[in-house]
Amino acid sequence: MAPVTRVGHGAYRVERDGTQSIVYVSGSEGDLWAFCDGQIYREHAHASKHGAAQLLTAPMPATVVKVLVTPGQAVRHGDTLVIVEAMKMELPIRAPGDATVKAVNCREGELVQPDRTLVELA
Repeated sequence: MAPVTRVGHGAYRVERDGTQSIVYVSGSEGDLWAFCDGQIYREHAHASKHGAAQLLTAPMPATVVKVLVTPGQAVRHGDTLVIVEAMKMELPIRAPGDATVKAVNCREGELVQPDRTLVELA
């Protein structure tokens, strides 16, 4: 198990394989999200059935800085789909796996609220 040290409200230092990362965690029980090394992880972001649509949502109130995909586009695990800005940080919304973009539900410059669906994947 990796050593974890709380370094601030919602911020933790994780040491693993000789490297350190800062992980930011927010949300409530049953609906947590974490930001680490350019990735956003959502507790409820995974589709429950093979082939089910997957909704990628805003982790917090944010402004959409850049939309990098269009409906019908194939994406691979880790591809950046949308970049949002919150608390003076740019947060990439990345593909959790290989998929096809079903819909894009945001536009550049738009202010989005937490849990707002930004991209639907199939």
